[in-house]
Amino acid sequence: QVQLVESGGGLVQAGGSLRLSCTGSSRIFSYDIMGWYRQAPGKQRDLVASIASGGRTNYADSVKGRFTISRDNAKNTVYLQMNSLKPEDTAVYYCNLVSFTLSQTYWGQGTQVTVSS
Repeated sequence: QVQLVESGGGLVQAGGSLRLSCTGSSRIFSYDIMGWYRQAPGKQRDLVASIASGGRTNYADSVKGRFTISRDNAKNTVYLQMNSLKPEDTAVYYCNLVSFTLSQTYWGQGTQVTVSS
């Protein structure tokens, strides 16, 4: 069992930046996929960005060029650097881990990001 703990959410003005962090309670292997999803009120949970083995990344079109996902396997941590934030980025952001070792998918508890106009 792996617990994911997110931090770094908050309130920021449009154009500002935030950095989200997500740390796993046990070892996360380099070949596991880590990602960030977000869910706005009344909407479905959508992928924001993911990072796989070898540092291969994938981004939603809406955040390309503004958000950067990275990981530190030694610290069991994934990061999401969010720049040039827009009000439409307001959502609860969830960390996600696809563990091939454990054949399980795990979710964090979510962290609120609010961007004011």
